[in-house]
This record gives sequence, structure tokens and C-alpha cells, in this order.
Amino acid sequence: MTRQPDRISAPPIGVVRNGERDPARQDWARVRSRIELHPELASALDGLEGFSHVIVVGWLDRIPKQLRERRQAHPGGDERLPLLGALALRGGARPNPIAVTVCRLRSVGDATVEVEGLDLVDGTPVLDIKPYIAAYDSEPDATLPDWAQG
Repeated sequence: MTRQPDRISAPPIGVVRNGERDPARQDWARVRSRIELHPELASALDGLEGFSHVIVVGWLDRIPKQLRERRQAHPGGDERLPLLGALALRGGARPNPIAVTVCRLRSVGDATVEVEGLDLVDGTPVLDIKPYIAAYDSEPDATLPDWAQG
């Protein structure tokens, strides 16, 4: 059996700037955000401007410890829906509050990335940015359980 690491260190590469303060906001589709990277990472953005969308990985640093310890919840807090494990849900109440969002790429600057549709509040640490490549990132045969189909 392979030994699992006790800790993983993933320092943020930047921070979200958008003026949004309410993590409970429902519609993020039109929210424009600027991701400010550490200046020494500016060259890491070379070539990103040709993509229409990016995947942003963030750290939900405002999720309280008690929510990180919660193992089950109803989707969206709706008790009419089944009680599910935290890893079967998309919310931030999970052991590692990592956010993964596909959003529209608006522009790339010196050490900044402008996006639309990023569902992270102002000041959220960003761990990574990846180009969205439909051939790799989309699964046309993906299915959803009944409760998640609306």
C-alpha cells in the first residue's frame, strides 16, 4: 500500500477581485472578476488568451471549520431532496473546500486574468488556472442522478 501524504502545500497563485461579498449569491453568470496573480507568474499566462474559457481552482477560505467537518447535507439545504455525502455535492462544505469553476475568459493582462461567471467572492485565494479544452473537459455521455435533474 502506498503511503498517503499527511499534508499538501498549495500556496495561492493569486486572488480574486470583483467586489462581491455574498458567497450565497445564486446567479454568478454575469459577474466579472479579475484574478490578480503574483507578478512573478506573469509569463505563465503566455498563450492563455487564445482560449474562450478557463477552469479556475480556488480555496474557499471563508468556509467555517464546522462545515468542513460536515459529512452529509441535503442539496441546497432543501430537505425535500435526499441526504447526501459531502463529496456528492458541489457546495463548499467539504473536507477540503476547493472550488472548481469553468468561466468565460475575457482578457489576459500582465499578471491578471479577467473572467466572467466565476462564483468566488472578492479576496478568495486562487490555486490554479487551466485552459478549458472541450475535447478533454467535456463528457457528452455524463449522466446525473434523478435528484440533480431539477
